[in-house]
Amino acid sequence: MATYNGWTNYATWRVNLEIFDGVDPRDMGWNRLDRYDLGLALKDYAEELICGYSGSKNTIAEDYALAFISDVNWREIADHMVENYPVEEETDELEDA
Repeated sequence: MATYNGWTNYATWRVNLEIFDGVDPRDMGWNRLDRYDLGLALKDYAEELICGYSGSKNTIAEDYALAFISDVNWREIADHMVENYPVEEETDELEDA
């Protein structure tokens, strides 16, 4: 399988680089999501960006952009984010009596 700059493919590399590079999932409220759900949230976010930029529905540019991101490995980006921005686990400490 061909990869691109260490990523699954060109689409995954480019979307991570241009949309999510340096984004801390904790700042986006995604810190409580598991990796699968984080991947879904990333996909939804990217789709909202695309649809928001086009201003109108069903433009050819929007269709091409949505087709492009259909090749993205969202789980890979989620894994990368979790590895770079680990969520600090909360611990329940018992008070000494």
